[in-house]
Amino acid sequence: MKTNQSLISISFIFFTLLISNLVIVTSKSTIEPCSNSDTCNALAGYTLYTDLKVSEVAALFQIDPIALLTANSIDISYPDVENHILPSQLFLKVPIQCSCVDGIRKSVTTRYKTRPSDTLAIIADSIYGGLVSADQLKEANTISDPSILDVGQTLTVPLPCTCFNGTDNFLPAIYMSYVVIPMDTLAGIAARYSTTITDLMTVNALGGTSIDDGDILSIPLSACASSFPRYASDFGLMVPNGSYAIIASHCVQCSCALGSRNLYCMPSTLAVSCSSMQCRNSNLMLGNVTWQQSAAGCNVTSCSYSGYVNGSIATTLSTSLQPRCPGPQQFPALIAPPSTIEHQFPPAEAPSPTGGAGLVPNSPSTVPSSGFLPGLSPMNSPNGGQAGAGSKNKPLLAGFFPVAIAFAILVWSSI
Repeated sequence: MKTNQSLISISFIFFTLLISNLVIVTSKSTIEPCSNSDTCNALAGYTLYTDLKVSEVAALFQIDPIALLTANSIDISYPDVENHILPSQLFLKVPIQCSCVDGIRKSVTTRYKTRPSDTLAIIADSIYGGLVSADQLKEANTISDPSILDVGQTLTVPLPCTCFNGTDNFLPAIYMSYVVIPMDTLAGIAARYSTTITDLMTVNALGGTSIDDGDILSIPLSACASSFPRYASDFGLMVPNGSYAIIASHCVQCSCALGSRNLYCMPSTLAVSCSSMQCRNSNLMLGNVTWQQSAAGCNVTSCSYSGYVNGSIATTLSTSLQPRCPGPQQFPALIAPPSTIEHQFPPAEAPSPTGGAGLVPNSPSTVPSSGFLPGLSPMNSPNGGQAGAGSKNKPLLAGFFPVAIAFAILVWSSI
């Protein structure tokens, strides 16, 4: 009898220890510490929770509908495009301003007005697609009782974002906050956004390639950087590869072709009442380029955009001798406003050893060495990058209870 009682006590202690040591797995989010008031252009990867008009999506994030369309290379010339209905589950890149708030980078310009039946969880997980958590909403709005929300109450929605000095491996980049979905792998995300597993691990300070549903990754997107003066209202403008930006009160359109690092600006198709776009002491207009072949090379003259200053469009006339004459300007391909959803994100394909398109979906991949130990921040990561507390808390019970049950059965069978 004493032996049986001892076994029961041991079983109880073992089971108690298992329960007390259950870990809470927290979705990770990249946190960039900061100490200045500078802002940068950033993107939020957002999946529509229901059918929404272009203007409704823009209102959710308090941004210009045209900025939303051009960021996704959607043709703005379609009639009444701002009222076009976008389908549920469509993935969009939403342009946001990334600021320094309480010592970390975040975007705090988004406001949401509560509706009947809203809860913090619904707002966070559904309406904003996991880009924010209920706890973050509670803290940002100093809500003492999250079960009570007044209809029409305006909430600040703190969105994750990073700047990392607008560079990635010393090249211009704009960072997109991306919510991991169940089918994602790090290899698939890297292939989808033309980066590498190693770069994603470095930027997000990951100790391995494992990612979980709900994690928020910071993804560097190759971009074209501007060189506008600090006093220009569009100082620091960066445009990701394959997209556009409409600036200067809708008067100027800047584009960044795929694989390009050169920002090209020209008069916008929306231009109605704009200041002069002609370069001084020249008959060239904004975006015009002329060239003449010579024995020494190609003499190129261009009229370039230099920023929006005090409500006026600044231009610069420049002449240079280049090895070869420029070809026709490349523009990102425009798409029609989406009305249906295709299978946008197929299962990840692991990069082939020779750098080709890929092998079997979800096949194991070899991760290049980054010179760091698992669990430690990678070397040469962007300043302050770390995996921090994120959007949702998810108890991880699998793996503990089966062991406990098996042990209990073993003990009881021996009594």
